Amino acid sequence: MQLAVVRQRHAAPFQPGFGTLEEARHPLRVGFPLRTARDEWVGRAINPYLGFMTGWLMLAGYVVGTISVVVVLSPAVLAVFGSASTSAWPNIGISTALILVMLVIAVAGIKITARTQVAMAVFEYIVLIGVSIWGLTWELGHHAGTMPITRGWLSLSGIDGKGSLTAGLLIAVFMYSGWDASIYVNEEVKHRRVNPGRAAVLAVVLLTVLYILPQMGLQGVTSSAKLQANASSALIYVTQVIGGSAWAKVMAFALVLSVIASTGTGIVASSRIAYGMASHRVLPPVLGQISRRFNTPAIGSVIIAVILIAATWAYLLSTSIANVFVDVVDVTGLLFAIFYVLTALAAIVYYRRRIFGKVGEALLVGILPLASAAFLGWVVVKSLQSAPWAQRWALIGIVVAGLILMLVARFALQSSFFQIPRESASSRSDDAPRLR
Repeated sequence: MQLAVVRQRHAAPFQPGFGTLEEARHPLRVGFPLRTARDEWVGRAINPYLGFMTGWLMLAGYVVGTISVVVVLSPAVLAVFGSASTSAWPNIGISTALILVMLVIAVAGIKITARTQVAMAVFEYIVLIGVSIWGLTWELGHHAGTMPITRGWLSLSGIDGKGSLTAGLLIAVFMYSGWDASIYVNEEVKHRRVNPGRAAVLAVVLLTVLYILPQMGLQGVTSSAKLQANASSALIYVTQVIGGSAWAKVMAFALVLSVIASTGTGIVASSRIAYGMASHRVLPPVLGQISRRFNTPAIGSVIIAVILIAATWAYLLSTSIANVFVDVVDVTGLLFAIFYVLTALAAIVYYRRRIFGKVGEALLVGILPLASAAFLGWVVVKSLQSAPWAQRWALIGIVVAGLILMLVARFALQSSFFQIPRESASSRSDDAPRLR
């Protein structure tokens, strides 16, 4: 995971968008809540207050995660043209313009969004996989300066014992986050009860290739010291080592597309999460309004884009704010890990009557979710134990902000979400859910 570690703060994973184009068929169903949203899932299975906090952690994680890739957008664009700028304003102008472009696409509809994502992904994947295979052959050919593949690459303590299992796992959680974005557009796709979940599962399977192959194929192209020295542009640097400046620009362009795609995914997913919560009046109702022309949460998308632009400006113009923001970004993986744990626990509680039925169902709705929750819980605890207090305070601040918003939703907005009845699945898969 060395290549991931050196890019941990501002990583822009190559994302698949929203599954396949065949899914992007239907406009958002006005007034129909996102029943697959984790806040409602946890709220109906366990407790609505815990459900709200799950939704808040999701929203905070997606927004902060998107900001973390936006701030590296302009340097990646400048790298394509072989230039750089120490001035903040060119970087601000490029980032703002590209955010606005992705906002327009997001508002225009899920179909054009999916097509845009797929078009960018095809080029990204061809370049990434091709260069990774090239790098792997470079390593196996023992070119000068390469770091040979050894058993240390598979060691839990890292190469030469310099790695950290907990840090690597937390980075992996952040890398995997966002690939389940298809779930949040389930009301806008064909076969909404099947395709979004299937797309998320297939995306995770695809990650096995898209992450392991680059790790094996690129981190040994040069020494770890040189890779660490070029941590801010590791992919571009490694590509330049094996292919020269021309191929480095190709990789830079692929990285630009990846950052742009991640930004678009963040706007779409965040606005849908906010829409689902606002439909229950746990967030301001304006976030739950649907554009009659585009059948998308246009206002919510605009608000998310404004937040991204404001955060980018603040990050690039103020060193003190940038330092605080870095601490917030560093806990993004924890946010995703926590709400994944809550989702797994909700699945166990909801399907508890089936755990003692068939062996297959016991494995799928009992053992696997429990093992996943325990594993991620361990990652969260170990990460917090080794994290500096600045990051702990950042996480505490996000949680406290969520608690304040929860009180506002409960008493000021008087949301009925906090009175929803608990539900659980019956012992038979063909029966309707049971109230309890």
